[in-house]
Amino acid sequence: MPYILCVIGGSGFIGAHLVSKLAAAGHVVRVPTRRAEAAKALGVLPGVDLIECNVHDPSALAGVVAGCDVVVNLVGILHGDPGTPYGDAFKRAHVELPRRIAEAAAAAGVARFLHMSALGADPQGPSMYLRSKGDGENAARSTNVPVTIFRPSVVFGPDDHFLNTFARLQRRLPFVPLAKADARFQPIYVGDVAQVFVNALGDDRTVGRAYALGGPRVYTLAELVRFAGAACGCERPIIPLSDAAARMQAALFERLPGEPVITRDNLDSMSVDSVLDGPVAPELHLEPQGLEIAADYLSGAGWLRRLAGYRTYAGR
Repeated sequence: MPYILCVIGGSGFIGAHLVSKLAAAGHVVRVPTRRAEAAKALGVLPGVDLIECNVHDPSALAGVVAGCDVVVNLVGILHGDPGTPYGDAFKRAHVELPRRIAEAAAAAGVARFLHMSALGADPQGPSMYLRSKGDGENAARSTNVPVTIFRPSVVFGPDDHFLNTFARLQRRLPFVPLAKADARFQPIYVGDVAQVFVNALGDDRTVGRAYALGGPRVYTLAELVRFAGAACGCERPIIPLSDAAARMQAALFERLPGEPVITRDNLDSMSVDSVLDGPVAPELHLEPQGLEIAADYLSGAGWLRRLAGYRTYAGR
């Protein structure tokens, strides 16, 4: 049956894939966003309504949630200011917002709340990111609205900031000085993460559960960097850094303008392996795709095929 959903964070990397799948399945989707113009590609999808607002404003949040059957929260940040147990940015995005969403959903009589967390989320975790994600799960559960929580390992896909970053670095550098080279991940494709959310909608077995999500294989960070380099045709030597050197590197990146490549808090997060204890839960009906599909977008082949399609459509 079709649902009315509000997807908070729907204009982001994972959100765009989820909104597309929901629209294709015939659901009605509201996507609150600060700048509707930046998300206009989603607005042309059938049943998708872009609503320009600030979801951190309780009255605006109440307005977009009213009348919905399901609310989805995908909001997350990787970097934030320092603090104990975490800084204000992590608190606002990962803890306060889920609590406000849960409260708005309860007030509006919403039937389901699907919340995106992270593998390793723990209020006592080693990093501000993981601690805030752990507290965010508790915030999402703070009302009587039935909650389903998803905890993915690192997510990859055409617009990711993970494999694409490693490919970009190897196009520019003669070698890669790599922090936490032995850290372990179980990467999952963005389309698979989106599909899991869709699959959970009509399955009451997922209510009240928290699910770990990962792909079919575990990789070290060094293996992922090598894969990205090989896929883009510019694999470079990897120089593993000691923990002390890694922290110096991260401290330097934190002081550079723009979004940092890595921070000391990221290093703390990587002290915990981002891997599953077993297979993805069977009720999610997912056969996760392997990392190999990333070679298509890292090599540029996917872009070239799309360009060829546009030229054919234009008669060139």
